[in-house]
Amino acid sequence: MVAVLGSGDVLLRVIEKAFPKADIHVRGNQVSAVGDAAEVALIQRLFDEMMLVLRTGQPMTEDAVERSIAMLKASDNGDGPQETPAEVLTQNILSNRGRTIRPKTLNQKRYVDAIDKHTIVFGIGPAGTGKTYLAMAKAVQALQSKQVSRIILTRPAVEAGERLGFLPGTLFDKIDPYLRPLYDALHDMIDPDKIPRLMANGTIEVAPLAYMRGRTLNDAFVVLDEAQNTSPEQMKMFLTRLGFDSKIVITGDITQVDLPGGTKSGLRQVQAILDGVPDIHFSRLTSEDVVRHKLVGRIVDAYEKYDDSQAGQEPRPARNGTQRK
Repeated sequence: MVAVLGSGDVLLRVIEKAFPKADIHVRGNQVSAVGDAAEVALIQRLFDEMMLVLRTGQPMTEDAVERSIAMLKASDNGDGPQETPAEVLTQNILSNRGRTIRPKTLNQKRYVDAIDKHTIVFGIGPAGTGKTYLAMAKAVQALQSKQVSRIILTRPAVEAGERLGFLPGTLFDKIDPYLRPLYDALHDMIDPDKIPRLMANGTIEVAPLAYMRGRTLNDAFVVLDEAQNTSPEQMKMFLTRLGFDSKIVITGDITQVDLPGGTKSGLRQVQAILDGVPDIHFSRLTSEDVVRHKLVGRIVDAYEKYDDSQAGQEPRPARNGTQRK
């Protein structure tokens, strides 16, 4: 019961808050709910799903309970998923040093499933939705199961307000800060002692996007991160590097473009160009899929609301060419 209700009944309080029209009572090893019929039915389904997750040895957290409730409520309204919370929360991708990487939301599960089914997958969504982390986990999984012989991780070396030339050191030293997030994720998924050897023999390559030109990437799992900072020409160049027995995952957030003024984002453009092309899939994640601190999701929503309000106040050009409100 401690596993089901949480230490100090913390999980029980989450459930009670989500279902205010029902009274939940716990006596010994029995849980009963009385009240609105629809809510009682959802509470029963919720406890069934929680038990399925707990039987796999995975603990339930406040976050997992909240996400399970959201999935069940969406399903009950008729616009929800076919997948159950237990199916989403128990899908293991990779285990390393006692830590298991798995999707935490429905859209994350569908994103991971799409990577299995398609050759090229675009993961588009705001910061904190796990799009790059899950793609890299799938890459390591594919390498370990010998589906591919190497992993290539790349991202454009575009400044977010800084200037590359002012950084000290050689070209590699200047580029390294842009690739550091990829190295950090790798250390979560592979024994750190093995990474230098894997990189030395070319099994894992971390490189700027510019290094991809002129290559054909065969038998590889390729991840392009921060793709919103590619130009249309760079995006076309990268996509045409695809070789035999390879898979490409492209991730980015079209609301955080750091390209110089006037430069179009290749990620924004490619959605219109490749939409509907067989074996290419676009997975879209939202603020509801943010798995960082809860405030990150609220920040994303606040910025979207602000951008929408500003879009309706764009200055209109006057007939003489000057700007007017």
